[in-house]
Amino acid sequence: MLVPPHYWTLTAQALFLTAIALIGFVYVGYPILMFLLSRFYRQPVRRAAILPRVSLIIAAHNEENDIAAKLENALSLDYPSGRFEIIVASDSSTDRTDEIVRSFEARGVILHRQNERHGKTRVQHRAVSVSTGEILIFSDATTIYEPDVIQKIVRNFADPSVGCVAGQLVYVDGKSSAVGAGCRSYWSYEKLLKLWESSFNSLIGVSGCLYAVRRSCHAKLATDMIDDFVIATEIHLQGLRTVYEPEAISKEDTCHRTRDELRMRVRVIEQTMSALYRYREVLNLRKHGQFAFQLLCHKVLRYAVPPFLAISFVTNYFAWEGDNIFKYIFIAQAAALIVALAGWVGDRIGARLGPIRLPYYFALVNVATVAAFIKFLRGDAYVVWEPVRETRQQPASAQSEPLSEVSP
Repeated sequence: MLVPPHYWTLTAQALFLTAIALIGFVYVGYPILMFLLSRFYRQPVRRAAILPRVSLIIAAHNEENDIAAKLENALSLDYPSGRFEIIVASDSSTDRTDEIVRSFEARGVILHRQNERHGKTRVQHRAVSVSTGEILIFSDATTIYEPDVIQKIVRNFADPSVGCVAGQLVYVDGKSSAVGAGCRSYWSYEKLLKLWESSFNSLIGVSGCLYAVRRSCHAKLATDMIDDFVIATEIHLQGLRTVYEPEAISKEDTCHRTRDELRMRVRVIEQTMSALYRYREVLNLRKHGQFAFQLLCHKVLRYAVPPFLAISFVTNYFAWEGDNIFKYIFIAQAAALIVALAGWVGDRIGARLGPIRLPYYFALVNVATVAAFIKFLRGDAYVVWEPVRETRQQPASAQSEPLSEVSP
């Protein structure tokens, strides 16, 4: 039996519209839904000026260029010294990191060295075992905090339903690079989602450079798990919330080079995919309700965007027969690909990209997603990390950066 030619055209159009609708839901529909839910079904956090004992744990591996500035910043934080300790968790550093940290011991800084390289997750967990704080704050060695960051973070723990608090990360792009600008735009979008998700229910992930956990809630994570993402799931499984505190502000430099940003994105996305698989029970909507819904929309569907893009492009080509609107859309898609490619070429030769940087960064993130998925399928695991650093010219706090970029 012959299939009428128009059948294939209608099928292509249906597939195209479905793919476009899913992409639109991921990037526009879901944020709008979260905004509305956060307004009509808001779950406020009860905050109070409390002073629990706090342990700041700084993960470090070969951070000799930045660790001194980080410790000076940590020691200057506005929190009672008798209620606050600083621990540097050195993951078998081979440069002068440990020596520099020891020079701060007289000022109360504690060095906890892991002699064998086991990665950030394990070195943080071992540092927790020597800490004394009721609240544990985790930080990276290159992140600079605003003076009141601890007070802003810990006030949320006055609410007994809160197990973890994420602060706001502001990216600084001192070199005005295309990658840095794209990262800042992407992160501003992500921070809005964090704000709405937190108001509605709970965050599904935090920034690893600034988040706090009740000591009673801290869980030993598998070494190959990314703490930034898994900690929110662990808190959810304990029946508690992870909330966002936009007034607790930290600053960190963006990557300026495409290869560094791509490598970082691939690592983070692959670890998140591995965590989603390890904790796949949490994707059950009947058991985990709102949290599962957020995971499915914010993570699973987001990582499915590359195949949606491919389907929309291929089916668009076959869908335009008899309807010029599909032809124009196909031309627009082809133009977007050319623009992204032009952004890649321009970035390689050091050209100013202007508005091209946004489609270029969008393409970079989706290429990273595909590469990460391939690594996930192969079973590759990131246990240890190699910091991607450029020599710091001045602390991020000294940059003329606004403190309130409207809120990975």
